Amino acid sequence: MSEDRRAQVARQFIESIPHARALGMAFVEIGAGVAELSMPYDVRLIGDPQTGVVHGGAISTLMDTCSGAAVMAHPANPGGTATLDLRIDYMRGATPGQTLVARAECYHITRTVAFVRAVAMDDDRENPVATATGAFTVEPERPGA
Repeated sequence: MSEDRRAQVARQFIESIPHARALGMAFVEIGAGVAELSMPYDVRLIGDPQTGVVHGGAISTLMDTCSGAAVMAHPANPGGTATLDLRIDYMRGATPGQTLVARAECYHITRTVAFVRAVAMDDDRENPVATATGAFTVEPERPGA
């Protein structure tokens, strides 16, 4: 499968996930083993009404989805993927009102497992909201895909 086709399949797959659509996720970039997704601030996603900070669950979903897209777009991945393990370190609360952006890189891939690093940021790109490392399945290409 060509790099362009892998990116297209990853984009279509992520955009077809109802949860990703409900959170307003949109692609910023997708390429060879790299993905960047944005998620706009939404009052429905507030985890702390006192501060207006987005709930960590929404941030983890953004990072997981972005990481999966990076794996699907990796040149050595013949097919789909699923999360095996995802460790997220929350560094600080996201600034209320700001769009969140996750950037993930699939930095190593074996026959069965892909390894990813990701970061979630708001407007302060030098001070991450969260970082993540994960392992994802490497699935065979589906016939007709």
